[in-house]
Amino acid sequence: MTTAVIIDDERRARISLSLLLQEYCPSVTLVTECENLSQGVKAIRKFKPDIVLLDIEMPGHSGLELLDFFDENEVDFSIIFTTAYNEYALRAFKFSAVDYLLKPIVPEELVDAVKRVEKQKQKIQNYNLLKQNVANAHIDKIAVPSGSSLIFLDIKQIVFVKGEGAYSEVNMQDKTKLMVSRNLKNFEDILCQNSNFFRGHKSYIVNLDYVSSYSKTDGGSLFMKDNISIPVSPEKTQLILEKIQMIKR
Repeated sequence: MTTAVIIDDERRARISLSLLLQEYCPSVTLVTECENLSQGVKAIRKFKPDIVLLDIEMPGHSGLELLDFFDENEVDFSIIFTTAYNEYALRAFKFSAVDYLLKPIVPEELVDAVKRVEKQKQKIQNYNLLKQNVANAHIDKIAVPSGSSLIFLDIKQIVFVKGEGAYSEVNMQDKTKLMVSRNLKNFEDILCQNSNFFRGHKSYIVNLDYVSSYSKTDGGSLFMKDNISIPVSPEKTQLILEKIQMIKR
């Protein structure tokens, strides 16, 4: 049996989520509901739940601050965030490999999220990564995982990102290369919100600020300022030309 705690300042939201769990997630036992983060921390220490269903936007404390109240060795629960956050912030959730449910909650999505956390415990590093990337949502930095640490990258200094299966190689202006355990689609969701970034090939995202020329030969290639050649997919040729022209203006 899986145990759960709900932390949400809205009574209606707590009741709704409780009913959804009861109807669609029979393997989950709801042990208590809390209306603020302080109550939630006490409940987690008392009941030691497997899952915490956590609202992010609450008076007093953001749900993202929950882990500030625990040492890393105390975090033996998984978090499913419930949120009405905007689209950009949701991309930060995806990039951080953290489960979230967008309000109003869809029963099928709740079931899927519960199944995922029942199968695999989430890592505390992912929560820290989420916290940093949501905090950086409106500035030009991104936090990426590296071993047991987080590295903060200035987006303007990223020259290109090369996808390699479940990993991506981030190439920086200072020639630094970072191998990150996120696929290229995750980077696309975050970086391509900035008009200077473009995914013109299944394996590459480029920062157009560092493009020095475009060649039509061999199907199309972008040459970066350090003379590195990046292929362009034929179907993206027109788009890349339009992008470059816009930036030149």
